[in-house]
Amino acid sequence: MDCPILVWMLSYNRPLTQEEYDKCYRTLQVCVPHVPLEYAPQNQESVRVMVAHMLPLLMMRHRRIPRAKWRDCSNSNGKRWIEQDSESAMNPTHRLKAMIGYHLAWENNLIGMVMTQGRQREVVNLGLGMKQLCTDAPGVSISDWAESQHHKLTPLEITFITPPEKDDVVLRRLCLILALKQAYIKAIGQPIGFDWSRLEFNIPGENARGDGYPLQGWEFRLWQSQIAVMREDGEVEEHHYQCASAFFRGTAESKFIWQKDKKELESWVQFLNIDQLITVLPKLMD
Repeated sequence: MDCPILVWMLSYNRPLTQEEYDKCYRTLQVCVPHVPLEYAPQNQESVRVMVAHMLPLLMMRHRRIPRAKWRDCSNSNGKRWIEQDSESAMNPTHRLKAMIGYHLAWENNLIGMVMTQGRQREVVNLGLGMKQLCTDAPGVSISDWAESQHHKLTPLEITFITPPEKDDVVLRRLCLILALKQAYIKAIGQPIGFDWSRLEFNIPGENARGDGYPLQGWEFRLWQSQIAVMREDGEVEEHHYQCASAFFRGTAESKFIWQKDKKELESWVQFLNIDQLITVLPKLMD
């Protein structure tokens, strides 16, 4: 399947003002009614969910398609895609190939959307995973945190993150495995309680297995995102995230794409910040 992959990564690099929150919340109520989000301006997780669901609106605005001319659809597994109004002037055959599958993800100060375009059955098996390169709680050592994640790993994966490997290597490898598993689990539409240890990613061998069987036909893309975030004291600090996307292309073998070249990365990953979203907010309901 020749479906192009595009990713938008939004840096939630500062808190929203009360006025900005209210405008975003109103836009969500009007344009994204399938997300029943409670009004909670002090709940940062709620804010992340709200901002994430602004991204499809922003993407369609970027394509100059009015909100009234497209529908946000979902299947029984919660996989989402956008289809344009059947009454539009688009050729019916072309319209069938113009479905936009997407998946949203967020982790601390990074919010992302991965998308592709094609036939509906081709675009839904798509997922995005991300893990900040740090432990889940301040003061916890990397070795202790890595051990706490063993229940999500297979015996082979555990060998990649055990001594004598250095802490920075352990952290990088563990975040890589977790991001890949998250992306794949979301791509197949599994719930939160899915047993992550059923999946195995052999990073050196560049292959993956599920329940002991090879995962065939998948494309996994891996990259890192660095964002600058303003702390409460006004200081700016840099955050690093390991990101991964999973997309079923139906090929004979699965493929791993390690994206390290900045210029190549920017050809399919677009970085933006919360200020850019707020600037176009009034136009998202058009």
